[in-house]
Amino acid sequence: MTTSDAVAPFSPDADWLAAERTRLWEFARGAVHPNGGFAWLDDHGQPELDRPVEAWITCRMTHVAALEVLQGNESARTELDHGVRALREVLHDDEHGGWFSAVDAKTHAPVTGDKTAYEHAFVLLAAASATAAGHPDGQALLDDARAIFETHFWNDRDGLVVESWERGWTTLEDYRGINANMHSVEALLAVYEVTGDLAARSHAARIIERVVHGFARRNDWHLPEHFTPDWTPLFDYNRDNPADPFRPYGVTIGHLLEWSRLALHLRTALGDDAPDWLLEDAVALFERAVGDGWHADDADGFVYTTDFDGVPVVRNRLHWVVAEGIATAWALGRETGEQGYTDWYAAWWAYAQRHLIDREGGSWRHELDASNQPASTVWAGKPDVYHAYQAALLPSLRPSASFAGALLHR
Repeated sequence: MTTSDAVAPFSPDADWLAAERTRLWEFARGAVHPNGGFAWLDDHGQPELDRPVEAWITCRMTHVAALEVLQGNESARTELDHGVRALREVLHDDEHGGWFSAVDAKTHAPVTGDKTAYEHAFVLLAAASATAAGHPDGQALLDDARAIFETHFWNDRDGLVVESWERGWTTLEDYRGINANMHSVEALLAVYEVTGDLAARSHAARIIERVVHGFARRNDWHLPEHFTPDWTPLFDYNRDNPADPFRPYGVTIGHLLEWSRLALHLRTALGDDAPDWLLEDAVALFERAVGDGWHADDADGFVYTTDFDGVPVVRNRLHWVVAEGIATAWALGRETGEQGYTDWYAAWWAYAQRHLIDREGGSWRHELDASNQPASTVWAGKPDVYHAYQAALLPSLRPSASFAGALLHR
């Protein structure tokens, strides 16, 4: 393990992790928008009420509220209900079905009519978590989300999801992407564990086999993110816009870590039927992410992206990548019993303590530059606690396919 900052490893105990979840949740509660949904939070935790209400933020906040309820925080039902109502009313397209990516904060008119798999995956996740938490409208939301996903996004021939449609579901975007498929796996595994829906587990397994055991393995674990409609990689996609927050050029280091963890969740979901390659591929993805992304330019932290030779492209450090590293190191350590993963887990918590966790401003700093100083090239503000919250929750759970499922069945 190579570091330059020589920070003492930190392996938090259960009480510390619980306190960190509480701290993150108290910050997140400030995102409740008085007109419905959840707002973008600035660096100080103040809601930017004039910005559009975005579906992915509302879904993630709803999901975290459900996790709070599942851990016994009954007061979080207020935020959970607020989120479910927004997904059934504010962000829902009553005319054509599905959900808008974002709506005007005052009028609730859609900012764009496009219907994207990324946002719909998060609706599916929020609905599954709300159902697990016993929300009275959770199952109806989940049924709606599941029907939309199956009808418009799941491509059974490819075993993958398509990217986006225009509002009326008549024109499909030519682009295909890995990010939406990754979060679809996360959502589908939650649906499976909360409801027992075997089709959801099957879809998740097919996606992981195509992406991890196919695209990633064939490219020496430098996973391409962008594709043509027939799933031919677009290796130069967004080369002139490399820091895009959702479609960056090259290899996204945090996604290698996230796919690694999702492969382990699927392995748990499949039980004795899990193929050996799931663990092998999870290890390979982790090793590629650490080898190319960590301490890549003589300073601790994960770079955001690299090219397909492993050379850093966007050197800024994003908080969610470290959070995913923490969660994946924990999961691999538990799965394999190898001390090396436990060491990484402690090293990355120490890094988060030193550079990311903001005791004064709240939450985690979302972005640092290559010298680990606060930056806002990719992200401004602190709109998301979901990654950090889950990193602080996973070590408290039994092996599972999802966070909501683990809490529901504990």
